[in-house]
Amino acid sequence: MQNQKIELPYFDQLFEDIRQGKTEVIKSFGHHVHWGYWQNPTTADGSIDDFVNAAENLTRRVCDAGSASDGQRILDCGCGFGGTIASLSDRLTHMHLVGLNIDPRQLQRAKELVQPRNSNHIEFIEGDACQLPFADKSFDLVLAVECIFHFPSRQKFFQEAWRVLKPGGKLALCDFVPQEAFLPFMQLGSYLIKPFLSNFFGYVDSNITLNAYRRLAQTTGFTSILEEDITLNTLPTYPFLRQLQSIGENPQPDNSTVMAEWVSRLQLIRYLILSYQRV
Repeated sequence: MQNQKIELPYFDQLFEDIRQGKTEVIKSFGHHVHWGYWQNPTTADGSIDDFVNAAENLTRRVCDAGSASDGQRILDCGCGFGGTIASLSDRLTHMHLVGLNIDPRQLQRAKELVQPRNSNHIEFIEGDACQLPFADKSFDLVLAVECIFHFPSRQKFFQEAWRVLKPGGKLALCDFVPQEAFLPFMQLGSYLIKPFLSNFFGYVDSNITLNAYRRLAQTTGFTSILEEDITLNTLPTYPFLRQLQSIGENPQPDNSTVMAEWVSRLQLIRYLILSYQRV
C-alpha cells in the first residue's frame, strides 16, 4: 500500500535532537510523544522525571478508557516510538499488540526500543490509519493517543476502526476539541494561525467539536462510553515544554506552545479523552 507522506516538523526536530544526543529531550520525549496527565496539577514540579510519569499516566488513562485487559488484540494507531505499546506490554499479559504508523523512522525506533514482556506479542507496521491494513473484526480495542488531528479524515478513521473491531470492541482516543462557541473564531483565524502552527506541528485539524464527535460516532456505528475533560490535568505540560524549548536554538516551538497554552487555560479548546463501543 502506498502511504500518504505526512509532514511533521516537530518529529524532524526530535530526530535531530536524538541524533545529537540531547539527553533532556531524549528522556522527555524518547518514549512517549504527547502531553502529560497530573491527577493533581498543583503537584507538578517541572522536572523531567515528573513529566515522564505524567506522560505515562495519560497513556494509561486512554487505555483504561478503552478497557484494555489481558488477552486482547489491540491496535495503537499513530504509535510514535511505541510508548503505549510498551506500557500495555508492561502491565498486561497474553496480548497481541500492534503499533501502526505512517512514518518508517518512528517505527524503526519503536522496534529498537520496545520488546515484548509477559507473554505478549508485539508488531510494528507501516500503514495509514485511514486505510488500515487489517482484516475485518480482528481487534478488541483500537487506540489513537494524541494523534487523530494529524489524520487526513476522522470519518475515514472511525469507519476503518469500526471495520477492524470485533462486535462490542472499543475505540479510545484523546484529542484537542474546541468549544462550540470558539469554533467560528478558529475557522476565521485559520488563515493566519495555521501557517504559524504548521511550521512546527505540521498538518493539524482541530476543527471538530464534541457534538461533531457525537454525530460522527453515531453515523459510523459507535455508541459513546466516555467523554472526559482533562484539560486542567494537562496544563503543567505547557510550562514544562517552554522550559525544555528555552534551551533549544529555535524559538518557533516556544511561540506555538504559548498559543496552545493560552487557549487551553481559557478552556476555549479542551483536552478530551473519548471512548466508544462498536454496536
